[in-house]
Amino acid sequence: MSLAPRAVIVHRRTEYEELLARHGTHGQAAFFLSSRGRSIDEVARRHHRTREALRDVAAAVPLTWRNSRVERADLDRFLFAPEDVVVVVGQDGLVANTAKYLTGQPVVGIDTDPGRNPGVLVRHRRTDAAALLRTATSAGGRAEELTMVEAVADDTQRLIALNEIYLGPPGHQTARYRLGDDGGSAPGEAQASSGVLVGTGTGATGWLRSLWLERGSALPLPAPCDARLLWFVREAWPSPATGTSRVAGELGRGQGLRLTVESDRIVVFGDGMESDALELTWGQSVRLGIAERSLRLVI
Repeated sequence: MSLAPRAVIVHRRTEYEELLARHGTHGQAAFFLSSRGRSIDEVARRHHRTREALRDVAAAVPLTWRNSRVERADLDRFLFAPEDVVVVVGQDGLVANTAKYLTGQPVVGIDTDPGRNPGVLVRHRRTDAAALLRTATSAGGRAEELTMVEAVADDTQRLIALNEIYLGPPGHQTARYRLGDDGGSAPGEAQASSGVLVGTGTGATGWLRSLWLERGSALPLPAPCDARLLWFVREAWPSPATGTSRVAGELGRGQGLRLTVESDRIVVFGDGMESDALELTWGQSVRLGIAERSLRLVI
């Protein structure tokens, strides 16, 4: 007998909850902000809107379904199941934080603060939750398959991200490496830079776009469902031993970019989650390309 669907509600601590965790009470947090010319009122209002959204979404889950709730900090310890419907309640970035732990489960994005969030991935209001849950489990339910990017190290470590993957030094140092096409016979160009960014069409609304604009790149930005990635080297440094001839490009399906480490340590992390990173040392290599899995976003 097949299991009933399980609604997994993903959320994160609000700014108000973080203030209480730091200062202990509402009064102390309010005093801390007021002494700096700021008010706690707007932060508290956003907190209450988020709590209301969580209550409404939980109430919209059908009685025959199972349900669970997970906070962002616990995502790497939560076991998602094939029959799950994932409901992300919060900001766009929370969808990206969740995507790397999924394997095809439908995702519903609920915006807790319309007008303040861009709404690229959290496209729906809390009042739509019941209808969206039905759509997610129906045979004809509409969803977009958003392209993801992956990094695979030579020791089989793997990292997947929805927006972008960054490779670079863990601090404010210079990363040294060789950069070339995956599968090519040439060793690649020796480079020294502050890192390499490889991004998707979803990431083209964020960090990837800022680099694209800064460079005045002629490469067209991909759309979220396009099987295409763009990559940029950040602040490449020319010297007698390092070059700058390969600082931008694009990757299609089946194509890869290979980076071989030539410094003590390089970290690889996705979607800003530096706490969940791969660490590579001298001589190791990593391949960047389009991931086989995608994010199934209910529309």
